[in-house]
Amino acid sequence: MPQTVAVLGTGKIGEALLSGMIRAGWRPADLLVTTRRTERAEKLRTRYGVKAVTNAEAAKSADILILAVKPQDMSTLLSELAPHLTADRLVISAAAGITTGFIEGSLAAGTPVVRVMPNTPVLVDEGMSVISAGSHATGEHLDHAESIFGGVGKTLRVPESQQDAATALSGSGPAYFYFLVEAMTDAGILLGLPRAQAHDLIVQAAIGAAVMLRDSGEHPVKLREAVTSPAGTTISAIRELENHGVRAALIAALEAARDRSRELATGNG
Repeated sequence: MPQTVAVLGTGKIGEALLSGMIRAGWRPADLLVTTRRTERAEKLRTRYGVKAVTNAEAAKSADILILAVKPQDMSTLLSELAPHLTADRLVISAAAGITTGFIEGSLAAGTPVVRVMPNTPVLVDEGMSVISAGSHATGEHLDHAESIFGGVGKTLRVPESQQDAATALSGSGPAYFYFLVEAMTDAGILLGLPRAQAHDLIVQAAIGAAVMLRDSGEHPVKLREAVTSPAGTTISAIRELENHGVRAALIAALEAARDRSRELATGNG
């Protein structure tokens, strides 16, 4: 029997999951969405053929609920769901920093909860979604989560104790690359290239490097050394990166992101 899935808070990430599920073979008739604005609900209904409902209606009728709201909105959403949600439903949270324990404590005893941290490349089916089981979630529940998030990229199961680190590394990770591309584009302009050309050169270099990292199986040090000739241009650039503490700055940045994820979990939004 087909299962009904509700995406609660269907913003960009929620819509990406919705479209991914449909491409993976889910029937629009088995998919529900909730939104804050009626015009947004109508747009999703027209675009995907899904039904827009209230959060309470989703809790009553969906077998799987995906909570795709902002962390600061989670408490309000859970209070809306709790009176209507029975413990035989699967709850999947995609909110940064919110623990399964927090969600379990707000819902019926024994409710299975799976925590997922996707990143924004799910919008182009190249996402990375890190999945952890709550205290009542089984392997089958994790399989359900993977079947949904696997439609928009890769998935990885980790213990929940590693979720804050994964959020810092993967959830926020695309932003670090965008920041780097922005800085390199500015450098290209300084070196005399038009902005559009500098951008195209950097983006293709990034895509090529990522594919080589993924497909070659080589350690990044080996790939870097293959580009680094003795007394050449690359080693001169890397020396400057090391002199300016770029490696240490990246480590400190990821530690800061991890710590912020922990703060969100305690409600310090």
